[in-house]
Amino acid sequence: MTPDRLRHDVLHHLTYSLGKDGASASLQDWRMALSLAVRDRMVDAWFASTKATYKAGAKRVYYLSMEYLIGRLLQDAIINLGLMDKVDAALTELGLNTSAVLADEPDAALGNGGLGRLAACFLESLSTMGVPAMGYGIRYEHGLFRQSFDHGRQVESPETWLLQPHAWEFQRAESRYPIGVAGHVEDQGGRAVWHPAETVVAEAYDTPMIGWKGRWANTLRLWAAKPVQPFDLQRFNAGDYAAAAEPEAFARTISRVLYPDDTTDEGKKLRLKQEFFFTAASLRDILRRFDSEHDDIRKLPTKVAIQLNDTHPAIAGPELVRILHDERGLDFDEAETIARACLSYTNHTLLPEALESWSEGLMGYLLPRHLQIIDRIDHRHARANPSRRTSSRQHGQAQMGMVSFMMAHRVNGVSALHTELMKSTVFRELDGLHPDRIVNQTNGVTPRRWLLGCNPALSQVISDTIGAGWEDDLDRLKELEAYVDDADFMSGFVAAKHTNKRALARFVAETEGVHLDPAAMFDIQIKRIHEYKRQHLNILEAIALWQDIRETPDAPWTPRVKIFAGKAAPGYAFAKDIIRLINDVARVINSDPVTSRYLKVVFLPNYNVTLAEKLIPAADLSEQISTAGKEASGTGNMKFALNGALTVGTLDGANVEIRDHVGADNFLLFGMTAEEAVARRQVAGHAGQAIAADARLARALAALRDGTFGNGETHRYRHIADNIAGPDYFLVASDFADYWRAQREADALYADPAQWHRKAALNTARSGWFSSDRTIRGYMADIWQTQSLLS
Repeated sequence: MTPDRLRHDVLHHLTYSLGKDGASASLQDWRMALSLAVRDRMVDAWFASTKATYKAGAKRVYYLSMEYLIGRLLQDAIINLGLMDKVDAALTELGLNTSAVLADEPDAALGNGGLGRLAACFLESLSTMGVPAMGYGIRYEHGLFRQSFDHGRQVESPETWLLQPHAWEFQRAESRYPIGVAGHVEDQGGRAVWHPAETVVAEAYDTPMIGWKGRWANTLRLWAAKPVQPFDLQRFNAGDYAAAAEPEAFARTISRVLYPDDTTDEGKKLRLKQEFFFTAASLRDILRRFDSEHDDIRKLPTKVAIQLNDTHPAIAGPELVRILHDERGLDFDEAETIARACLSYTNHTLLPEALESWSEGLMGYLLPRHLQIIDRIDHRHARANPSRRTSSRQHGQAQMGMVSFMMAHRVNGVSALHTELMKSTVFRELDGLHPDRIVNQTNGVTPRRWLLGCNPALSQVISDTIGAGWEDDLDRLKELEAYVDDADFMSGFVAAKHTNKRALARFVAETEGVHLDPAAMFDIQIKRIHEYKRQHLNILEAIALWQDIRETPDAPWTPRVKIFAGKAAPGYAFAKDIIRLINDVARVINSDPVTSRYLKVVFLPNYNVTLAEKLIPAADLSEQISTAGKEASGTGNMKFALNGALTVGTLDGANVEIRDHVGADNFLLFGMTAEEAVARRQVAGHAGQAIAADARLARALAALRDGTFGNGETHRYRHIADNIAGPDYFLVASDFADYWRAQREADALYADPAQWHRKAALNTARSGWFSSDRTIRGYMADIWQTQSLLS
């Protein structure tokens, strides 16, 4: 592949795929033409991988996830195909700016947070490692939502990423499955027959997911909901135009929005429909592919590994049993055994409310046969385990976490701490009954996107120092340890960080009108907004710091910029109030002439993968401050460390393993352990005690109560102060003093650049273990029993 050949292919697609010439082509046209030219190279590997899988009769991995936060795909594909220099040369010859063309691509609105980004990293690693696999999900038209701010308040509007063509997907009109819900179950001669009352069609859209060096490509198959009959001509001709379009509107509702607000009964109904829709369609597709190669359904577990990414696809267990028993005629016990041998379940939360449950009324209405099957599975489990006290039907709810556990042959946590806490908390009894079922697979991130792609400056320094090859063998970063006292290496390392900070400062100035000093410490927290992630602890510390700086402005303060990004669920009022508080605090602090040279606060709207790719390489300090025992793992913490940021964090999730790997001296630890947090909650008035013992904390809370940040509304944030002073379940008050100590330790370290940069470099050098390639190897060996087909 030469630049001339690539230029020719871009012009060919511009003319014959898009119907444009160079003189009239827009930036979008050029980006689409380039995408199609790059996609052509992916397709060859994609077809070859599929043929190799069929030829080998290999076992396939099927990854079922409600979301995939894949971000932009163009640069990712160019990097993995090794085409970046050729693309740059071809576009330059065409008079185009490569960065502008790449930046024109919208993020695919298919995910929200860590769950979806993990799924995307896994697909890339599966392809890099040559493991036959397919990801299944929903092709959301409008994603979660596009976030903006109105006087500091979060405003949600629909994502519009599909208003322009999606260059990477192939519509598969031949891959269509009718998916029914509701209706009734009829007994026909001792055989249960479900008669759904409502039916939509699941239609497939395929995106090739290319691995490193283009050696293998797997498929992301997304389902769009379509009507069985798209248009009612009789109603239309009768003048009832709105009713004529009802079938299409009803069907499209299912695949319009990720995580619709479920604070209403209709929202809950839509969520359950979505989960069953994509799970049922995926199982139909899996079985169709199996049937095309094999004629004995009992061999299914030897050829099919189905991974459930959290409880969203938990209905897969009952649905697979229903198909095998009701439709394929297997004995119920055998159907359940076969299904369990195929299924495995990744748990991502210790929060009971996040382990999905559905009311018996809703489940019985939408999925009547599945509720019967859940009961039968539960009864069989109870008979086999007579000492069992819990049930999958409790308090009028179907408990999908328990269903997932009972129907999986392996259940994995996503960090060492999380896995042990699963055993002692949410699945304590089940772990006792099935002591070998729970295993650990600590999360990881793909270094191709989260170092090579997002941080070319640091990647070049690494390659210049230890040579190429680390991109798919991240353990090689350990070789950098020998250079942390080498002046040339450290000069390049520091220069790369400064390059990234200057780029972020320009971006913030252009988009938010806030001017940042790249020499200041960039202190970044980017996560979905939730009380357990404790963005309110972070901003409370910023308030206290601002108050101290105002009191003694001539003290030797370390300049700091606190940067936030993340979305709050539309129905989560308290989280949305935290966003508004952060924006109000930023408004006050950034306009304070006394303190603004030392402290600024910025909340960047509409957090997504592209924004993360700007923020993570520029970070000096990574905020991983969740209440101990609440974060399952995290992957942002890994990305920050890999890119040379120090972590200030609790012993929660994968923070524990990050600290073990990078070294305790290179991690700013604070806060209670998970066990101490549980004990602290048992202390009556624990928050009040913490506040009484810390005048700085009391003064910061007083500023929330007295309207300092209320913009004329005295009581705007009193409820947040009352929550921290009152129940404070997430222990903001009790952890505040130690958090303040850790932040001042960070200030002192940052004031000594040589010491700070050495610790930052050791974070990069010791983060190689957190590659998603390593995680996938663990799944292959411990859960899926699969092999790579690459030699």
